[in-house]
Amino acid sequence: MKQIRIEEAMKFRHPEIVVLVVTKSKEGKIDVTPIGWAMLGSSNPKTWAVGIAKRHYSHKAILDTKEFTLCIPSYKQRKDVLFCGSVSGWDVGKLPKTKLKILPSKKISVPLLEDSLACFECKLIDQMVTSDHTIFLGEIVAAYISGEDEGLINLGSRNLVKTKRGLEDNDFKEISNQKKVQ
Repeated sequence: MKQIRIEEAMKFRHPEIVVLVVTKSKEGKIDVTPIGWAMLGSSNPKTWAVGIAKRHYSHKAILDTKEFTLCIPSYKQRKDVLFCGSVSGWDVGKLPKTKLKILPSKKISVPLLEDSLACFECKLIDQMVTSDHTIFLGEIVAAYISGEDEGLINLGSRNLVKTKRGLEDNDFKEISNQKKVQ
């Protein structure tokens, strides 16, 4: 093994998932924050864990309201994902500057994003401060799918590529067999 700078080694974390964390402030402002730091937190109860920088507008909204929506974006939302990640919710109302369309949630006040692959309504059940970020653990109280099947993977440096989602087990076997043949 060759020792290198930590920042260089961190590039090997890609590809990574891209999710949109949707929040609604106490005042009613909706914000959309793309993040790569998301994972399933537990299976009972079912949760999402998301790492949000303390400086983000969405961080304050989650602390204030104790809820968020996690949406897995579709490929056709890629330009809006990049836009939402390039401006601050403190300075800009992001939704009016995008093609993202909201739908009402059923169990929380934060809306869903239409055309996302999947959306999860989450109620905050725990949090952990990790220096400049907080990991929020949200219990999934409702889940939805759109029928879209082309998603996004981040290869790093804002390089979002198309991926196929929702494959059945047989599809994975077929892909695996194709790779063996090549």
